[in-house]
Amino acid sequence: MHDRPRPQAVSIIGGGIAGLALAARLDPARFEVTVTEQRYGLPTVGTSLAMWPAAQRALGDLGILDAVREASPAIDGMTVRAASGRPWTSAQATGLIGVSRVDLIRLLDAAVPGSVRRVSGRLDVVRPGPAGLVVGADGVHSAVRRSCWGARSGARPTRYLAVRGVVPGSLWRGHTGEYWGRGQLFGIGPAAAGTNWYAAFRSGPGRGSLDVAAVLAETRVRYSGYAPGIRDVLAAAVPETTLAQRIWTAPPLGSYVRARVALLGDAAHAMTPNLGRGACEALVDAVTLAALLNTRPVDEALSAYNRARHLRTQALRWASSAVMRLALAERGQPVRDALLGLASPGPGSRSGGASESGPGHK
Repeated sequence: MHDRPRPQAVSIIGGGIAGLALAARLDPARFEVTVTEQRYGLPTVGTSLAMWPAAQRALGDLGILDAVREASPAIDGMTVRAASGRPWTSAQATGLIGVSRVDLIRLLDAAVPGSVRRVSGRLDVVRPGPAGLVVGADGVHSAVRRSCWGARSGARPTRYLAVRGVVPGSLWRGHTGEYWGRGQLFGIGPAAAGTNWYAAFRSGPGRGSLDVAAVLAETRVRYSGYAPGIRDVLAAAVPETTLAQRIWTAPPLGSYVRARVALLGDAAHAMTPNLGRGACEALVDAVTLAALLNTRPVDEALSAYNRARHLRTQALRWASSAVMRLALAERGQPVRDALLGLASPGPGSRSGGASESGPGHK
């Protein structure tokens, strides 16, 4: 009788969407998994995340798709509007769902087997050992990326703030979509707990924490001349259910793998939130890597993971940045509006009516 091989050590740095999804899918018979997360407890505030078909397949592999659907409103499409509310263009999106980040992380956390070791604490430097695998799932400010890819791979702040929240009631009805103004945008859509909203606008330089109440007050002033639906949403918003963060990105990487270190999600391909794909691609990263590690030798699995995910996610990263530049155009805003106005449906057109939601911020 042959002795069973000793499980290989896998250290996952980051207990967010990507890290929990990977921990939930790795075979406990093959791997001894540790998840290190700087956050104590699960988040209590979070807005909606659109789940595209590939992400829904990943949720199915994780065994939580039905639970996510039960907790999520359906998304029927996306309308891009002028600041006044006039619809420019609409696109149907059959089968999309929007899940609260809080609910998604709660369900992922519950899917992680009890054999996984949990560690709470912040890591500023990560040094991989001679044995085992280190996975950086620690977001745009990834300590794993900085430690193993070098200081030049560190996160870079954009000049924009993202402000997001959920307000009670069905204020989204008749007002869904994304509103593009001069150097700022606003989105409205349904949420399980009411109405999901998000905004992005240019702000001065800064790297520290933000005063949410002050940013919310500034947001109300900035969008006071926008469509009535936006003003109604912001009037109902409170700091306790609002998040305010600077938008950060990471420079492009030539590979998501170095030796026995791999990157997932925002640690690998942090992108602006304009396509609503950050959380989706993090889930697909995790499920893809887990499937490969469960069935192949580690080095072979890492190479296959990089081939499967690198080009696609870098393309999405570029596309998201391009949409952000278009949506938040300043000097080019009149030209943009004129071109989009040409595509605007005429009065009474069905496609000009409100759709159910946009993808929103990640």
